[in-house]
Amino acid sequence: MELNKLKDIATQVRRDIVRMVHAVQSGHPGGSLGCTEYMVALYFHIMKHNPSFNMDANGEDVFFLSNGHISPVFYSVLARSGYFPISELGTFRKLNSRLQGHPTTHEHLPGVRIASGSLGQGLSVAAGAALTKKLNGDASFVFSLHGDGELQEGQNWEAIMFAAHHKVDNLIATIDYNGQQIDGPTDKVMSLGSLQAKFEAFGWHVIELKEGNDMQAVINTLEAAKAACGKGKPVCILMHTAMGKGVDFMEGTHEWHGIAPNDAQLEAALAQLPSTIGDY
Repeated sequence: MELNKLKDIATQVRRDIVRMVHAVQSGHPGGSLGCTEYMVALYFHIMKHNPSFNMDANGEDVFFLSNGHISPVFYSVLARSGYFPISELGTFRKLNSRLQGHPTTHEHLPGVRIASGSLGQGLSVAAGAALTKKLNGDASFVFSLHGDGELQEGQNWEAIMFAAHHKVDNLIATIDYNGQQIDGPTDKVMSLGSLQAKFEAFGWHVIELKEGNDMQAVINTLEAAKAACGKGKPVCILMHTAMGKGVDFMEGTHEWHGIAPNDAQLEAALAQLPSTIGDY
């Protein structure tokens, strides 16, 4: 898909995010907005996937969202790439909806492979799925997305060690490196130090993406990550983003990690996100 079309989709996805969270006055807009370019590039340009959805995913690339609180961007991208009706976005976080605040599997929502309300578990699942593909002779890729604050959970480092030891070199794990978490900047809550040095010390190939909100840069980096696979090391992308990207009063602060815009704020946000694609 051409670059301008991908950018248009990203703008519409951002509209979906702020509208979904506003409608129920609940949800997590900050990280969702920050990861929009990554999610759009992945589902509309990079991954080989089938919206008809088979949980086994034989011969398909698969994606695991570990930081499940950014479900608004996940749901929007799934709907707009054909996994379920776009109109269903209007049921976000409502009773009996398949679009719960954190993705769940018992709702049987196409595109969702794991429940990811509890942080720190996604990399373990992704490593296991990627190793399964290798054992089955399946040459497709496994992608996963994680928050930087989420790396404060110890289970991640067990999975990082496991993937390197078993040479799970069809795994591409991306860290949303925005420097923010629910209680404040990561450096103040619990400093992560040099993530590049840590991943490399654990035996991973690391690629730094300095412009995680630039669509072309995201595409180039994901392609580079795929090219780095198959060489004995899992791949980590350190993706620098701005929390709340696209809405000026939400950008760069943890304060919009998990609160919803009011009516006036929604109007102001949508004015910054003009789209010709069409709202749900």
